[in-house]
Amino acid sequence: MKALFALCALGLATSALAETTPSRLDEVLQRGTLTVCTTGDYKPYTSLRADGRYEGIDIAMAESLAKSLNAKIQWVPTTWKTLMPDFLAQRCDIAVGGISVSLERQKKAFFSQSLGVDGKIPLVRCTDVQRYQTVEQINQPQVRVIEPAGGTNEVFARAHLGQAQIRLHDNVTIFDELLAGKADVMITDASEARYQQKLKPGLCAVNPERHMQYSQKAFLLPRDDVAWKSYVDQWLHLSVATGVYDGIVNQWLAAP
Repeated sequence: MKALFALCALGLATSALAETTPSRLDEVLQRGTLTVCTTGDYKPYTSLRADGRYEGIDIAMAESLAKSLNAKIQWVPTTWKTLMPDFLAQRCDIAVGGISVSLERQKKAFFSQSLGVDGKIPLVRCTDVQRYQTVEQINQPQVRVIEPAGGTNEVFARAHLGQAQIRLHDNVTIFDELLAGKADVMITDASEARYQQKLKPGLCAVNPERHMQYSQKAFLLPRDDVAWKSYVDQWLHLSVATGVYDGIVNQWLAAP
């Protein structure tokens, strides 16, 4: 009898909590605005143009999500270093832009269903492809590694390349540093490396099918908001099933 009473009390408490804590889904529908955090510095997922507009795979997907909710988008600029603090401060309903799934982020937030498998590989000058094939070859005192601050690229470099020279740089002109010979290696996701080798002749992705570290991409969502996550996951599932997602990806990653 006591156990039954305890279960009933727990059910009532959970119901009361749900009633007093509205989902982001309800909030977005009510206000007609979807707030989206993004860094704007990670092609092909998110890029801030000179005219102040954002573009990229995840930008187009966020616009599709907003359309499904009959809502307008309010972009919230952030950086890789401040992404999680901004998100936990509830500055946005969702964060997008090539965000890698990690256990550290999972401790503080939900992720949408995966957008696909990606992984860390070296991006180097094409003349140096054979020189930097492995972690052992890169993890040397004379090797200059360059990474953007605060993201999973820096985390990988700190964890595995402690003997190399690691320098932090912005994620927009970082590729020019490589081309100019001011750095030797950038560890990044295979998708970005492939895109940049198309964009910047002279740079090459090293073994893009052989990842140094497995990872996945997803959208960042508020922790414990099951209704909002369920909606985003279902929208994403339908986007993939109907070919909308592949169509957007091909605009950016298809071979010329």
